[in-house]
Amino acid sequence: MRSLSTTGFPRYLGGAIVASAAFVALYLFFVRTLHGQTMDQLAYDGSIFGRRSVTVVTQQVLDQVPTVSVVAGAVITGIITAVRRDLRTLVVALVVALGAVVTTQVLKDMLLTRPDLGVDGYAGNSFPSGHTTVAAASALAVFLVSSPRTRWLAALLGSAFAALAGVSTLANGWHRPSDVIAGLLVVAVWGCAGGLALGVWGASPSRLRARPRGQRFVAGNADPETGGGPLAPVRGTPAIGYRTQLWFVVPFCVVAAAAFLVTFFGASGPNNEAVIAYVGGVAAICAAGSLVAFVATHLFDRLP
Repeated sequence: MRSLSTTGFPRYLGGAIVASAAFVALYLFFVRTLHGQTMDQLAYDGSIFGRRSVTVVTQQVLDQVPTVSVVAGAVITGIITAVRRDLRTLVVALVVALGAVVTTQVLKDMLLTRPDLGVDGYAGNSFPSGHTTVAAASALAVFLVSSPRTRWLAALLGSAFAALAGVSTLANGWHRPSDVIAGLLVVAVWGCAGGLALGVWGASPSRLRARPRGQRFVAGNADPETGGGPLAPVRGTPAIGYRTQLWFVVPFCVVAAAAFLVTFFGASGPNNEAVIAYVGGVAAICAAGSLVAFVATHLFDRLP
C-alpha cells in the first residue's frame, strides 16, 4: 500500500484548498461587496472597447465555444489515450471535466446569489462562467492524459484556449472578469481531485515513482534512479517548460495588479476608468489562466 505522501495527497489537497480559498475570496469581494461589484462592472462597461472588434462571424464562433471545446477536447484526448494506452487516466479525466462543468452550473444557478447593491448593470448572478468552465475542463482532460514531457505544453495551450474563451465572453458582454476567473478556479479544484485519484488508483511502481521533494528529471540530465543518459526516457517537465510559462505569468500578473490598484483607488479619472478596468480584467483573466497552468505543471510533475 502506498503512503499518502507518495500518491501526492498533500500537494493535491493543498492545491485544492488554495484554489477553493481564491474562489471564495473572489466571490465575497467582487459579488458581495459594493466596491467589488463596482470594479467588476467597470470592466464590463469597458468591454465596449473590445466589443468593437467582435464581428458577426466572431459572435457565431463564440456561440460555438462549448461545442468546439467538447469536440476538440474529446478528439485530442482520444488520440493521446490511444497512443499512451492509458484508460485509467482517460476515465479520471472525463469524470473531473464533467464534474467541473456540473459544479459551475450548480453554483451559478442554485447556490450563489448576487445581492442588489445599487450598481448599474445586469443584476442576475453570472458567477462563475459556464463557457469558460467548459473550455477549461476540456483543456484539463487533455492535460491529464498527456505525457509528463509534454504536459507543460498542454497546460500552456489549454490555459490559453480557456483564457481566450473567457476574454471573448467579456468582450462580448456575456460575463464579468470575476466570473471567468471563477470558472478557471472551479476547474483547478477538480484538476487537483483528478491528480489525487490518479495517484491512488493508478499508482503502480511502473507508473508512479516517488521522488525526493523538488527533484525533477530535466532534459539532458541523467536519470538519478536508473542512470540513463540524455537519450534515455526522461520523466518530468523540462526546464524550458517552466521558463516558457513564466514568460506569460509574470507580465500578465504585473499588468493585472497595476490595473487593479489604479481602479481600486480611483486614480485613473472618470474618463479612463472603464478602459483601464477592462484592460485589467483581460490581463487578470490571462494571468489566472497562465498561473493555473504553471502551478498545475508543478503539481503534476511527478505523475507519469
